[in-house]
This record gives sequence, C-alpha cells and structure tokens, in this order.
Amino acid sequence: MKKKIFSGVQPTGNLHLGNYLGAIKNFVELNNDDNNDCIFCVVDLHAITVNQEPSELKNNIRETVATFIASGINPKKSIIFNQSQVSAHSEAAWIFSCVARMGWLNRMTQFKEKAGKDKEKASIGLYSYPVLMAADILLYDATHVPVGDDQRQHLELCRDIAQKFNNDYKVDELKLPEPLIQKEFSRIMSLKDGSKKMSKSDSSDLSRINLTDEKDQIINKIKKAKTDPLQMPSSIEELEKRPEAKNLIGIFSSLSDLTIENTVKEFSGKDFSKFKDHLSQVLVDKIIPISKEIKKLLNEISYIDEILFEGCKKAEDIASKKIKKIHEIVGF
Repeated sequence: MKKKIFSGVQPTGNLHLGNYLGAIKNFVELNNDDNNDCIFCVVDLHAITVNQEPSELKNNIRETVATFIASGINPKKSIIFNQSQVSAHSEAAWIFSCVARMGWLNRMTQFKEKAGKDKEKASIGLYSYPVLMAADILLYDATHVPVGDDQRQHLELCRDIAQKFNNDYKVDELKLPEPLIQKEFSRIMSLKDGSKKMSKSDSSDLSRINLTDEKDQIINKIKKAKTDPLQMPSSIEELEKRPEAKNLIGIFSSLSDLTIENTVKEFSGKDFSKFKDHLSQVLVDKIIPISKEIKKLLNEISYIDEILFEGCKKAEDIASKKIKKIHEIVGF
C-alpha cells in the first residue's frame, strides 16, 4: 500500500537553510518516491496565531509555494495548497476541539515556550493550534507525517484525538498516523550560536543562510560563522562537545548526502578555514539554483496562484468527503 503523507509549513517568509534541511529537502525525497502520495500544505491558518501583516502574509504564502517548487517538489505529482482555502480544516478543528481534553493541551511544551512567562496574554489560537494540526492530518487519512522532535508531541495528540473520536462514536473512521522521524539534520543551528536553532527571528542576518541569498552572501556568512580555536574534530565523541563544529559538519553532511562519520573522517585534523571553503562551495552549488528559481517564480505570480488553485480543488475534494462523514457520525 502507498503511504499517504501530509505535512505543513507555515508561510513565515524568508525561508532559510534550517527550513530546507529540516523539512523541505525531505519533502522532495518523499515526493520523488512513487510509493508515496504526498500533500504539502501552506498552513496560513496556523500563521495567524501571531499577528500578521495581511499583504505580507499573501506574499509569504506565494514565496513558500515558490520555495517548494524551486527545491524540487512536483506540483503535478503532489498536492500543494493553502489551508485557509479549504473550509473543512476550520470546521474539523472545532469538532475535534470538543473531543480533545484540556489536560492534553496543557501538556504541550511548545505553547509554554512560545507563550513565555505571560501566557495569559497569549491567543487562544496559539494554545489550541495543535487541535487544528490534528484536523489537517486526519482529514486526509494520512498514514505518515514527517515531524521533527519538536512536533512529535503534537502528532501524539493527533493520535489521541483520533482514538477518542473513534471510541466515543464507536466507529473506525479516523486513521492513526505514524511519525516519519528525520533522525539526522532535523535541527540546524544558528551560525553564530550552536546552542540556538537557526531562525528568521534572529536579529542578525549572519546567523542564517537564507534560501534567497546571493553567492557572496553565502561565502561571507560561512567565513564569519562561529567555530572554536581547535582543529577539525577527529571523532564523533569529540564532536558532541563542540556544538558549532557539529552544526557546520551536519550542514555539510546533509547537503553532500554523507554520514557525519564520513565527514569527520574526511576533514579530521584539518584547519577550519579549509573546511569552510568546502562548505561554502557545497552551499553555493545547492542554494544558488534554488535562489534563482524562487526569484523567477515570484515574478510569475499567476503560475503560483494556478498551482494553489488546482491544489485547493484536489484538497477540497478529499477533505469535503471526510467532513461529510464526520458530520454524519456526530449527528449533524
């Protein structure tokens, strides 16, 4: 049986290397596997859990789609759509919010991290968005969901909701999805601080490689990337104690499709400057074609909008049938 794969990306704009290696590169591989039916959703409903400038949000939705396509996702093979255009997502989220328990949501660590100390001022949407995430997945009978460690808890909640719905209504309607865990390279760290995740919210542009960066920008950022005064590590054990070295070696390994072990062996004992030259070249070879294609696509807005229109029709066809069944089960 084919795997039915669902995954979503928030349209935050200015996607960077962490987004590419942590998610999009994996999406491309899943898309290219004929044993998979893939749905890639631009989760714009999730995006408004924090304040968004409306015109900027529209541009970010298109930029996310452009990044998918520029990276190698084929819109004729996979469904690409934006969540807000398929009303079943919002409707199912309400129904599932009546199934989910407060205790389950109170255990979600991401809300605690994002809301910070003053959680009383956080929006209800930020608190309950894992229920919307469950709706996203369950509407499409997804069998597998690519998740990083930070999203694993949300997928467990999705499974809990599906199981409780089935038990409450004595049906076997909702499928329990399995996680597809990317074991390596799922978290790319800041180029300025190996203890922090690479993020567009970092005030320093030198902390990240943007997918729209030019060649000179990439080379300069890698040259200035934080390292330590030692030579390149000679073992995995040594690497674990050196977060900046581990991050750069991880980036090189992922882009080169090498294991960490092989990269450590190749550069063992060498100067960091030599390694950075190799890393810069690998980054330029991979990122510049994507960057050029993103910019080209963003000048073809009608093409992007057509992909979204077609994707939304396909998604609507699947989701509307599912929500109709859910209505019948609930008694609407």
